[in-house]
Amino acid sequence: MTTEARRLAPRFAARAATHDREGSFPADDFADLRDAGLFGLMVPARLGGSGASFAEYAATAHELARGNGATALIFNMHASVTGALAGVTDELADALGLPPEALQARDDALRAAADGKWYAVAMSERGAGSRLSQLTTSYEAVDGGYRIRGSKTFCSGAGHADAYLVAARSVADPSQVSQFLVPAGEGLRVEETWDALGMRATGSHDLHVDVTVPAGALLGGVEGLALVVAQLAPHWMVASYAAVYVGVARAAVDAAVEHVNERKLGHLPAIRSRIGRADAAVAAAHLAVLEAARRVDEQPGEAETNRWVWRAKLLAGTTAAEVAASMLEAAGTSAMRRGHPLERLYRDARAGSLQPATSDVCADWLGVDALGGDADSEGSAPRW
Repeated sequence: MTTEARRLAPRFAARAATHDREGSFPADDFADLRDAGLFGLMVPARLGGSGASFAEYAATAHELARGNGATALIFNMHASVTGALAGVTDELADALGLPPEALQARDDALRAAADGKWYAVAMSERGAGSRLSQLTTSYEAVDGGYRIRGSKTFCSGAGHADAYLVAARSVADPSQVSQFLVPAGEGLRVEETWDALGMRATGSHDLHVDVTVPAGALLGGVEGLALVVAQLAPHWMVASYAAVYVGVARAAVDAAVEHVNERKLGHLPAIRSRIGRADAAVAAAHLAVLEAARRVDEQPGEAETNRWVWRAKLLAGTTAAEVAASMLEAAGTSAMRRGHPLERLYRDARAGSLQPATSDVCADWLGVDALGGDADSEGSAPRW
């Protein structure tokens, strides 16, 4: 699938400026993703998918982001849902005590993805961000299912996805945070609020939820699993963004090289130095992402694996912002004009440090861990 992503990236790049300028959803990109079978990337082969590992996802996301970071970022949300579902193996389900009907719902959602459906994530809220412990969206049991009410923000692909992963807090027991796969349709209302500095084509609008879903929509079939899964498998909530932003950083280097060659500026030592340093920084961040992905596949949940997950997100976010800024300086004032690839990439790259977990939170997590503390619960802000 990495080859398919590499094939599609130039198409995405050709459309990126228009979607950025208009703030429009890249519908043609998603049609290409569907036609290429990429919605089934994380779906096990037995259910019709590619059965990709986390490392294979990271390689695919990196290539997609070299075309259009916004498209890769929306795709990341779908991969996070399908990847997390696929990660609930029958063995893990037994250990968690999940009921058989939950496993059937898991397989149905994954099979649908392999057939071309795609999922968005509705987790963040105004004033709470993506911290599960601070969410105000609520759910309560009703006859045959659950009533979910609340408002979400930063929902990438809002209004276009086939279903949404919605995190909500139990009215009966506020200590329990659960996740539901809610199909698009009645009860979901999109408020077009996304008019941002960067990643303008993600369509990350607000989503208002007032819906009743059947019991099978509860992921895992057991309430309160959201916080448990976040700590067991943090890579989907923390490091899945990392490959995207390394891809954006690499695209910035590529765009700067093209610009410098066109302007015949390559004889200037200062410009050569900037490009050389950027190349090395992006390569180093990419290696950190690959190492984190390798460990997730080979030693999931282990302490050192989780350290690499947080390192990868920190390095990807800070590297993308720093490299894109340096490449803009290397190219000069003409690259600041609207429509120049570097102007867009500079803005897109800046979002990397701000997306959860932010670079400050990642650094604090690593610092607390290095000092012997409980990095998931201590620190300047709640992790989850």
